[in-house]
Amino acid sequence: MVSSPRTVDEHRAVVAALLDPMPAEEVPVAQARGRVLATDVVAAVALPSFDNSAMDGYAVRAADVAGAPVELPVEADIPAGRTDVPALRPGAAHRIMTGAALPAGADAVVPVERTDGGTERVRISGAAGPGEHVRRAGEDVRVGDVVLRAGAVLGAPQIGVASAVGCATLSVRCRPHVLVLSTGSELVAPGTPLRPGQIYESNGPMLAAAVEDAGGTAELLRFVPDDVEQFLGRLRERTADGAVDLLVTSGGVSAGAYEVVKDALTGRGVEFVKVAMQPGGPQGAGRVAELGGIGVVTLPGNPVSSHVSFEVFVRPALRAALGHPQPDRPAVTATLGERWSSPPGRRQFRRGVLDAVSGTVRELGGPASHLLGALARADCFVVVPEDVTELPEGTRVETWLLDG
Repeated sequence: MVSSPRTVDEHRAVVAALLDPMPAEEVPVAQARGRVLATDVVAAVALPSFDNSAMDGYAVRAADVAGAPVELPVEADIPAGRTDVPALRPGAAHRIMTGAALPAGADAVVPVERTDGGTERVRISGAAGPGEHVRRAGEDVRVGDVVLRAGAVLGAPQIGVASAVGCATLSVRCRPHVLVLSTGSELVAPGTPLRPGQIYESNGPMLAAAVEDAGGTAELLRFVPDDVEQFLGRLRERTADGAVDLLVTSGGVSAGAYEVVKDALTGRGVEFVKVAMQPGGPQGAGRVAELGGIGVVTLPGNPVSSHVSFEVFVRPALRAALGHPQPDRPAVTATLGERWSSPPGRRQFRRGVLDAVSGTVRELGGPASHLLGALARADCFVVVPEDVTELPEGTRVETWLLDG
């Protein structure tokens, strides 16, 4: 009796269960770019931490310049970074630079453009109201504010604010270490001459890059022979130190002969199934006790099938383990710019190009699973549900953005 294919959502859940939430580690804030924050960052200091000038100019009492033009004595210079700032007495001005602490007694800053720039005495041609050109302490961030939430991906602005509130290190999720293995005796390294029947190995570098893009670290294990004992021996050797969080293979999972991944891992904890999707029907997932109990995800060998399967199953699992609040690719609803048909009972993931101006999406290369050149030119996947067989031009379709 032939069992029903597993749904896409069912297999996503199986793969997601192979990765537990990653533990946290402390890293220097300057080395945290691209990492996922493990705990909230709470401000220990206010931003700004003191009242300061928003302009180069003169610190004054607003009441003293209300009748401008006026002339005032300049009694101090306050550059940024001066810590012994003298108080401002009534009827005087202090020359002040942007970011410098506002002196006690001052409540406004007159920009230098409204003055003659004097250093002993200054002629002020325009008034400044109370608070004008003054950055108040805590107007951006107050002490105790949460400036970054756990799950934030740390880019330049996030590293900037963490540094500004005094963080020398940040608690981030450890990156899952993924061992990537593509199988096939026909595979050779790019740059070497091809013999008849050989092809350049592309899935391994492609999947390793996808792991890194998802936030993990990738280790590429290449050119393992299509021999069960050698295959298992290489995996036992590499996983013995416990440093691998997930094994991802490509190829060797179909129904034919010489399917080394399926032959080696059947009965060892990996379940091989047919998933109701196109491309990427043959899949496998499970934990292998003799490899230290690590999770194993086996992807099909055709390049497009392999990459689509990674995007659908592995990428969201990696990002969920990292604590991303949104593990999935960003999706929009686009308008189909042409007529499509789709086989019943299978969720299709078709490569496309989205016109951001018109919101129209068109297919690149057709649904075949070997068209790697078309995949490289695509900027989105269009998702066609299992129960949809005809999509007239103008149909609204779910579209995953691949550069998000």
